[in-house]
Amino acid sequence: MASGVSGNRAPKGGRGFVAELKDAVNGRTALLVVAVLLLQLGFIVSYIGALHHPFPDKASIGVVAPQQVSAQTVAGLNGLPKHVLDAKPVADEAAATKEMTDQKLYSALVVNPAGTQDKLLVANASGPALATAISQVVTAAEKQQGRTIAVSDVVPLADGDAEGLSGFYLAIGWCVGGYLVASLLGISAGTRPANLRRAVIRLGALLLYSIAAGIGGAVIAGPILNALPGSLMALWGVGTLVVFGVGAVTMALECFFDVIGIGIAVLLFVILGNPSSGGVFPPPLMPAFWRAIGPWLPNGAGTSLNRSIAYFDGTAITKPLLVLIAWVVVGVAATLVATAMRPRGGRPDLAKADSPNARASTASVPSF
Repeated sequence: MASGVSGNRAPKGGRGFVAELKDAVNGRTALLVVAVLLLQLGFIVSYIGALHHPFPDKASIGVVAPQQVSAQTVAGLNGLPKHVLDAKPVADEAAATKEMTDQKLYSALVVNPAGTQDKLLVANASGPALATAISQVVTAAEKQQGRTIAVSDVVPLADGDAEGLSGFYLAIGWCVGGYLVASLLGISAGTRPANLRRAVIRLGALLLYSIAAGIGGAVIAGPILNALPGSLMALWGVGTLVVFGVGAVTMALECFFDVIGIGIAVLLFVILGNPSSGGVFPPPLMPAFWRAIGPWLPNGAGTSLNRSIAYFDGTAITKPLLVLIAWVVVGVAATLVATAMRPRGGRPDLAKADSPNARASTASVPSF
């Protein structure tokens, strides 16, 4: 018996390959694939560009010596090839140590005019790679003068933070959580909230998540793993600001650019933010571009604050703290502005959309 639907069957030979390809990969999908490729290549360029050849560039160093010897030593260190050091005179060893713990100097050379061995003060808590690089440069310079140095670490790392990377990894973990949760909310509930009330609710949910992520990261890095000393409450506060700032800005980018906003967030916080944060190599060891942008991104600000709290009694926290606050304010304000300008951008309520009345009026009712 003939079927009543035989007339709707596809042609015997099926659709052609080109037609199937056009149907499977439309123009928007192709553009997104190209964008992902560019992000991937950008990741490679940024990480290798920032980290492949660490070399000091004007790393700060104090010089403690009698006046005449001090001027000569400062001039000699500042005259080294490629301007690897930025030397200045310091009154005495105690003052030099104070400036290092205040994060105004990375190192200090204490000259012994009565002998041939000098003392080099370093702070491994500022970054072991930089302390090693400065030691190598100063050792070579002293050798040319027939002198030697003894290295003294005035701000050592904690036993559980052997390579000095715990503060960096903690900040990066917070950043990852921030943009992932904002991306998840955008994918599941619509990249733009339906109205201002929904936007406030979404930002409130992000804040609660940020508080939980902040305390979770601080407890893991501190009491559980003993990787970072310092105030648990202070680290909790930093974590909350990092997660909320990154998440709010990601949310705002989604509001303005839809799913492309997620790619922009990856560009900011992964491709640019991670290698420039100063976590693997402190700023004097990085090329100029990454050295310039690092302090202004949440990754770098969070890493600096973690180190300051853990090792430097909270000194030099004003700038990175203001940076994080600025990211929070910009993210919240931009999300609210984007929602107010272009409301009703969320996904429809699936339960209501599945009802007979909703299906009948889908064309005339805007989505939430």
